[in-house]
Amino acid sequence: MDGGVLSDLNAGDASRTRDLLCRTLYSRLFTWLVNKINIIIKARHFGKRKVLGVLDFYGFEVFEKNGFEQLMINYCNEKIHQLVINLTLKNEQEEIVKEGLEWSRIEFFNNNQICQLLEHEKHGLLSLLNEPHVQCDSMYWTRVEQCCTGHTHCLTTDPNLPPFCFQIRHYAGTVVYNINEFVDKNRNFLPKEISRAMFHCDHPLMPVLFPEGNPKRCSIKQPLPISTQLRVALTSLLNSLSSRQMHYIRCLKPNELKQPRIFEMALVQHQVRYLGLIPTVQIWRSGYCYRLPFAQFLCRYKMLCVHTWPRWRGSSVEGVSLLIRSLPIPSAEFVFGRTKLFVRSPRTVFELEDFRRMRLHDLALLIQKHWKGYRQHNKYKKMKHSQIIISSAWRSWRAKEEFRILKHRKETEWAASVIQRHYIQWKRRHFLMKLATMLPEDVISPLCMEWPKCHPKLSETNALLRMIHHRWRCYKYRLKFDQTARNRMREKVTASFIFRDRKTSYPRSVSHPFLGDYVRLRQNVQWKKLCLETNDQYVVFADIVNKIARSSGKFVPILLVVSTHSMLILDQRTLQIKYRVPAAEIYRISLSPLLDDVAVVHIKAVSLFHLTELDNPLLFCRF
Repeated sequence: MDGGVLSDLNAGDASRTRDLLCRTLYSRLFTWLVNKINIIIKARHFGKRKVLGVLDFYGFEVFEKNGFEQLMINYCNEKIHQLVINLTLKNEQEEIVKEGLEWSRIEFFNNNQICQLLEHEKHGLLSLLNEPHVQCDSMYWTRVEQCCTGHTHCLTTDPNLPPFCFQIRHYAGTVVYNINEFVDKNRNFLPKEISRAMFHCDHPLMPVLFPEGNPKRCSIKQPLPISTQLRVALTSLLNSLSSRQMHYIRCLKPNELKQPRIFEMALVQHQVRYLGLIPTVQIWRSGYCYRLPFAQFLCRYKMLCVHTWPRWRGSSVEGVSLLIRSLPIPSAEFVFGRTKLFVRSPRTVFELEDFRRMRLHDLALLIQKHWKGYRQHNKYKKMKHSQIIISSAWRSWRAKEEFRILKHRKETEWAASVIQRHYIQWKRRHFLMKLATMLPEDVISPLCMEWPKCHPKLSETNALLRMIHHRWRCYKYRLKFDQTARNRMREKVTASFIFRDRKTSYPRSVSHPFLGDYVRLRQNVQWKKLCLETNDQYVVFADIVNKIARSSGKFVPILLVVSTHSMLILDQRTLQIKYRVPAAEIYRISLSPLLDDVAVVHIKAVSLFHLTELDNPLLFCRF
């Protein structure tokens, strides 16, 4: 075969080699793409800067058929969970006890045995895969039975398990793994012939993805197994996380169907238990959210106290104690350990940081003030010397010039004042003589807004005359009213005081007279009999309004009657009283300022017990 490689493989080997090539190509292409994106978006470093990183870790996997991939993913979850438990529960409590503070130990589940089951150097499940004599899945199964039988978290000999399957009790639950293709997937050794073929492909990306196929590179060292690569990368990640200050976000899955508005209580409780959220919350509630060694605490917050700033000469513990006493924070929020200061609540930490931020701002302003003052002082001394020379000659010239200008100005102002005084007197006389002839034709109407213009000097007199004239024509207009019109006008004026510039719909109702009885209730014979029983003969307002029913939320038309003694809600057809509220029990009526007809009647709380059929105190009506 010219230009190619000929290899004799059966159908099974060819399929496994094909799958291995696909997995390798996908993995390397994905890694190349991620690295390329990271290089492009990588920020430039200018000096020492803080780094904020986000680790989004895949969750625990349990399928009907679990293989090598699920074991690797769940192993990573076990190690991450072990790190989080050690940092949030174990190390937290050990440090509190070590510092000599009072503490009641909180028990929690530790998954060290599960991690040892997976990664032990001699008889761990991942170490057994890398043994030289383990060349197939059956040999691996024999080693698993030999090393893991009797382990409290691993089950291999149960008759209920399928063939060649073992069960591990993870921290998140029990998972059954099938060892089929464990050894092949762990090795993941791509044959050299295939690597060379991919290296010589025409695509320019292939030599980058398969550098081991380069014939010039003579490397007899085989790549590490997948389990070993994962353990090395995971160890590096855990070491990096251990040296950082971490914050955690716990994600809980509400249901297995991935559907909204479905909450499975048993599933959520199971996740809360295996994630150790209850012990974590107990420690956070009864423990300390923040701690620093005395020297670091004093170095960070010493500017908040006049006694410790700018330099403290005594011991760190004395300086911290003096600093805390000077702060406007209760001393109970701080607890002294042997080497560290503990802070109880996050709110105290936020207050400390706010005080520090404001103090640093004040110190920066102080430095700026002194520097600017020094610079301006030097500039001032130079300018002062030059100014003295110039001003000595300029002042004498300016005094003479000002005297000449002042003399001319006084003469000009005297002449202008004489002319202005005679002109204004003439304009005032002319305006008053012509005012009666310049009034508009409908000047008697109070709605007439026209008025003759005048000279600006006569604006105050003009406004006073206009006001007197308007009062006179209003007086003339009121003389034409009878008693009924007077009452209606008083109602309109009262409504104007209440709703003008406060209710948007008020201008539409100005032209409509207030009738009060919009349904002619006073002429109703049944009402005349009813009002004698309730002493509500004098009807102030009566109309059909809408009430919101509490049971259905729909609008229900009812008859609202307001008399001088009470407010009544009646059936609009039968005039049956649903409930009656005395006027003394109504202490306020509220309206919205918008374009609506909503009115809210506020009733005293005691009176609500007497209203048996009151559904809702909101009544909707039009006024």
